[in-house]
Amino acid sequence: MTTADTTFRLKGWHVLTGFVSAFAIIITVNVYMASRAIGTFPGLEVKNSYVASQEFDRRRAQQEALGWTVFADWTGGMVHLSITDADGPVRVKDLHAVVGRATQVADDVEPVFAFNGQTYEAPLDLGPGNWNIRMTAVAEDGTEFVRRVILHVKR
Repeated sequence: MTTADTTFRLKGWHVLTGFVSAFAIIITVNVYMASRAIGTFPGLEVKNSYVASQEFDRRRAQQEALGWTVFADWTGGMVHLSITDADGPVRVKDLHAVVGRATQVADDVEPVFAFNGQTYEAPLDLGPGNWNIRMTAVAEDGTEFVRRVILHVKR
């Protein structure tokens, strides 16, 4: 009577299958991650960075001369954007803002802010997490004030 040989023998095709499977997984994950990175990239900040850099110091000096500070919060379904100077709340000539996530543009919205005498406010339902308010305000003298204000929403 003979006993059957039940020991496993590693053959060349086993090794080849393992290597091909491992590299297939790695390549699949890399392609997926690259496509997600490209698909969620919000785009360029400026068309020509050299031209933008030539005007940067002038624009910064004009904005700093206004002496404005900006603060944002979210309570009760309302986004409050507070623009103040040394004399208190500031009423601007024009205000445009985009509220969205830092990493994608899918959630971007452009709320219409109304001045209530103290702050600018707009109704907006936001999920928890970090949001960016990319705002452009125009002062009464025509100076453009551009800021990115971080808004933390907790629920």
